This record gives sequence, structure tokens and C-alpha cells, in this order.
Amino acid sequence: MGIEALSRGAAHATFVDRSRTMRALIESNLALCGVPQDDYTLTTTAALEFLRRAANRKVETWDIIFFDPPYAEDYLGALGAFGGFAAELLAPDALLIVEHFRKTELPEEVGELERQRILKQGDSALSFYKQGTL
Repeated sequence: MGIEALSRGAAHATFVDRSRTMRALIESNLALCGVPQDDYTLTTTAALEFLRRAANRKVETWDIIFFDPPYAEDYLGALGAFGGFAAELLAPDALLIVEHFRKTELPEEVGELERQRILKQGDSALSFYKQGTL
């Protein structure tokens, strides 16, 4: 999704994956698409650890976050971190999009975030969260 966003005019994309194999694949795809290195950041770490460090630095915020963890893992901890660190991590009117298995029930509220809608298609679903908008 980050490469797609960059191709449609996003100023910068941050990619986070704990797998070195996936990092190499992302790097390969970025190079194949001719994305300049200044247009992205690529980090090899677990999502929760990345979020904690980013919240502590308080130097960057994101407008759109697309979070698609492996379906087999419990990722509510990272979702909770987004909610708990929303003020430090999210720009005003930012959107957090969480991809998940359609039968996985995510909470309506997580910290400062409230789900706006859910879109189900096939075995997947997308939950859209924003800060305190209900």
C-alpha cells in the first residue's frame, strides 16, 4: 500500500516489518518502481516496538496508517498502542486503516481512536479509525 500511495503523490511512506525477508522484498519492489530513497523509510522491527520508539521521539506524525499484520497473530497490542499514542503519532484528521480477518471482531474504540466504518470483502475486512469523532 505504501508504494501505491507514493505512486499517487504521497510525500513519504514509512514501511515497518519485523521480517528481514519481507524487508528485502519491499526494498526490491521500491527499487523496481524507481522510488527515490528520500521518499521512504524502511524499518526492520516489530510494530509495537516501532510505535513505542516513534511516540517517545515525538518528531513525526502520520496522516494515513495502513496496518495489516499477519492474521495468525494477536495484534491488539499494536492497535492499542495506536490508540494510546494517537496524540503523538497521528496528524489531525489522520486515518488508521486496519486490515483483519473478517470474523475477527475489533473494538469500536481503542484509546483515543474510534472506528468510523468497517468494509468487508471476501475473507478480509478493513476497519477505519479516527481520533475522537463520534
